Amino acid sequence: MRILGVDPGTRKVGYGLLEHSGGAGHRATSGQLPWRYLECGVIEVPGSQDLADRIFVVAQTLGEVIDEFSPHVMAIEKAFSGRNAASALKLGQARGALMLLAKLRALHVFEYAPSQIKQAVTGHGHATKAQIQHRVGTLCSLQTPPASDAADALAIALCHGLQLGPTLSTLPRIRAT
Repeated sequence: MRILGVDPGTRKVGYGLLEHSGGAGHRATSGQLPWRYLECGVIEVPGSQDLADRIFVVAQTLGEVIDEFSPHVMAIEKAFSGRNAASALKLGQARGALMLLAKLRALHVFEYAPSQIKQAVTGHGHATKAQIQHRVGTLCSLQTPPASDAADALAIALCHGLQLGPTLSTLPRIRAT
């Protein structure tokens, strides 16, 4: 099963792709993790563009990623209520467009709260961006940690993969930075 993790935004959208090798209840054995890193990146759109144009470009580009890698599901971060209502509304519009894109490509969509993602990947729900980057880089066996938005997207994909198994306690322990 291929999992597309998406960290939504209106100027930057992180995406990360993993291939999960086990079904429900699958546990890591012999140090082997049940997923394989495929790809991650950040789609950036100039903030000077009109919101509708930015959302269009992001959706179009993410559609190309979906067409290339053929994921089975999309995991996306749930909207959270920030201090700025206008920003929250724009983020909601971007999330809606990306969820529609996924459904048009016949992908199942799963949503996870930011604290749930952090808890699943690092073991605590208040992890910093740097901790997420480090943990994701280690779990995906990357030479260098990915950019922050791409790391967040991979964390979202990992969170979904962890819902399929194994539990965090079966993963290799990594010292906090």
